[in-house]
Amino acid sequence: MTFGFAPSAATSITAPADSVSRLARILEPAEWAAAGIPLLRNPREVVSGLHSRHRPAPATAVVAVLDHEERLAASASFVPRVAQVDGWEFRNALLAQLRRVIPHDLRRRTPIRTAVLLYSRDGDERWTQEDGAWMWGLRDACTLHGLRCGAYITLTRGGWQVLGDGRGGRRPDSESPPVALSETTADPETAVVRSGGSGSVEVSRRTAAR
Repeated sequence: MTFGFAPSAATSITAPADSVSRLARILEPAEWAAAGIPLLRNPREVVSGLHSRHRPAPATAVVAVLDHEERLAASASFVPRVAQVDGWEFRNALLAQLRRVIPHDLRRRTPIRTAVLLYSRDGDERWTQEDGAWMWGLRDACTLHGLRCGAYITLTRGGWQVLGDGRGGRRPDSESPPVALSETTADPETAVVRSGGSGSVEVSRRTAAR
């Protein structure tokens, strides 16, 4: 599998020691592909459902928890408040959102639920260091919350892309208007949290049309 590489607009290098520390908390595409991340059966359905619920503008992250049948159990969207690209900071932000919307599964020997991350950003589909930091953060947050680490998906003007398995599509994209939930997928009642740019939080429970 071939990956493109692009510089991240959010990456700023300061002192050498700090740079080395942060770069250690980034997963390269080859590391991610070799990690055995479970494939989504229907990535388009997952992406469309999350896009309809959260309407993620660029620089918005959407973390979602799927059950063993790939039904949405909970999701949260937020704009990360970090000064630099750092997997540790992203891990903490993801973990805070997961704790807000769903109990942990740390008592289970084997995780039965999977967390996936959709990140809406500027640029194209090529991997960036910012993507690598999100990958590191997602994997670590899943371990600390007792979840399986699932797909990392980028949403750009060109469409959506599941990094690591080559699947993607042109719609939705980061500028698409959301479609009605009844046109995406039917799932049970799910907890949905959206954090506004001012720090306000909207919590709701929605049931899709069956």
